[in-house]
Amino acid sequence: MVGITSFGAYIPIYRLSRDIIANSWDRGSLKGERSVANNDEDSVTMAVEAGSDCLKGLDSKKVDGLFFATSNAPYKEKLSAGLIATVLDLPEELITSDYANSLRAGTAALRGAVDTVKAGSASSLLVTAADCRLAYPRSDQEQWFGDGSAAFSIGTDKVIATIETSSSINKDIMDVWRNEDDQYVKVGESRFILNEGYMASMKEVISSILQKSGKKASDITKLVLPSPDYRTHTTLAKMLGFDPNAQLQDTLLGSVGHCGVAHPLMLLVAALESSNPGDTILMASYGDGAEALLFHVTEEITKIKPQRGIKKYLQSKMMLTSYEKFLSFRGQLEPVPAEPFRTFPSASAYWREQNSILRCHGSRCKKCGRSIFPVQRICFNCRSKDEYEEIRYAEEVGNIFTFSIDRLAGRSDDPVVVQTVFDIDDGARFYLSMTDCYPETVNIGQQVEFTFRRIYEGAGFHNYFWKCRPLRDGGI
Repeated sequence: MVGITSFGAYIPIYRLSRDIIANSWDRGSLKGERSVANNDEDSVTMAVEAGSDCLKGLDSKKVDGLFFATSNAPYKEKLSAGLIATVLDLPEELITSDYANSLRAGTAALRGAVDTVKAGSASSLLVTAADCRLAYPRSDQEQWFGDGSAAFSIGTDKVIATIETSSSINKDIMDVWRNEDDQYVKVGESRFILNEGYMASMKEVISSILQKSGKKASDITKLVLPSPDYRTHTTLAKMLGFDPNAQLQDTLLGSVGHCGVAHPLMLLVAALESSNPGDTILMASYGDGAEALLFHVTEEITKIKPQRGIKKYLQSKMMLTSYEKFLSFRGQLEPVPAEPFRTFPSASAYWREQNSILRCHGSRCKKCGRSIFPVQRICFNCRSKDEYEEIRYAEEVGNIFTFSIDRLAGRSDDPVVVQTVFDIDDGARFYLSMTDCYPETVNIGQQVEFTFRRIYEGAGFHNYFWKCRPLRDGGI
């Protein structure tokens, strides 16, 4: 029996009211709010967050592969799945693959993982999807889009939702696309997209999967439909015989926005969070055709350890009050450069120290038990050499020992930099920048957690490292 064994998600802490966007352009608001990735986040860092959430309670060393789906990977020629797998501290003997270039990439990766496990090529796969798309300023898409990610573990042990059947159709249509040098997502005429694209493709694929499974619309407990707006998915559901009030999963458009490739998987996470044994979930996604999967929820859903998922990340947010800051965070408005990093990045040094830089490993002395970050060959406590074991700290929680607030060191759009020194229970001490916080609320003894972020650009590649943030367990 192959299916989902765990799930996770991530929503950036920042939200922006659509009224603020609309007022900046003296146009109508689409109401609600959208999620906004911080200036140190991208599709890779968000996928790491969702993957980490999904892996809670699982043995990461038993994961045989990682599939990553996005429409905006940080590199045009470099495997993002490999970077994410390294940061999540997965084994080196691993299947890794990127899925891209379509809004259906997320469901394609999920289906590919299921087929891989069914074929016996792997026993456990992690599927991650994340998106952070750019829309033309003043466009409807600027308001509709959101940023987020989701992740699923696919395997055969303790399956919480089996994949009963799937269906996929191909329809080539110029509706939503980007050319090689495009910064912004292009969209065609709205009625053409809705009628000949979304409605036609989704109706066909949902009808197909119902026919394949021998089920009627009334047999489906939850219908998961990413929607381009507040109404179209409801019209589609009614047309196919579903009860929108009883069966439709909330689209998250009002609170998060449409998160591109990740969106159908984020909605599936939300559906699973409130599912019961015996439920049947039908999920469909649109993009150059459509794809649908039918899930049956098992008794194992009652035993899964609670993740943060969609529910808890929705509860934890900070509101952006400036449209200009939003543009700057997304690189659409260039701020005054901050004081440059006096660093000289090296690809070879980055590779050589990746256990500390990417995997968040420290060392623990085998002789005196002293824990140190980053990994040190010589223990500064007992001076023993090469007598240590490596310890991963990314999932640990620390307490602030001391901190400083520099109001001039950051970017001009985000000038305040909080530098922290915090301790882990085993005695390891970390000196990291803090992100996703209100500087005035930082205090001694405050609990913090690790978060993987993009630090700066140098030597022609993206430099990632770890920061800390206030514990995101509902509220901040």
